[in-house]
Amino acid sequence: MSRTPAPGAVTDTARLFRDAADGDRGALWRLAEPGRQLDSNVIRLAPEAGVAGHVEPDLDVLVCVVGGSGWLETAGGSQQLAPGAVVWLPHGVRRSLAAGPDGLCYLTVHRRRPGLTIASAPAEHGGGEAACLLQLVCPGCGHLAQESGARFCSRCGEELPPR
Repeated sequence: MSRTPAPGAVTDTARLFRDAADGDRGALWRLAEPGRQLDSNVIRLAPEAGVAGHVEPDLDVLVCVVGGSGWLETAGGSQQLAPGAVVWLPHGVRRSLAAGPDGLCYLTVHRRRPGLTIASAPAEHGGGEAACLLQLVCPGCGHLAQESGARFCSRCGEELPPR
């Protein structure tokens, strides 16, 4: 029998932003409650850093800026981001983020992805071991990069492991 999680406050984004050290970047917080249907992160980009252009093929993402400033770039143009801005990024839309001189801190919310599974190749393709994808898995949030040449996680902005 599964336990239903209790509703309530799960973090304080203003405190996270205020208490983050200058060198802190990537995911400052992750929603980790069991049985959840959503994933959420508080991400901090260093001053002048960015998340390279990418497409999230499956999930809409809601972004709420909680500190700093920056820009969102989509095919529709560039939008300035400041605390309080809430942005909807539909799946399939190419986007990139750039932090301003004070960095950028934002909350993301999206439907939870199912866990990754790795299976062997079908026998008609030679069988054997599945390709190692560890260099494409974000050490911060576990997201699998969709582009083989990606350097940063499209979900949380964390740098991917060196190849």
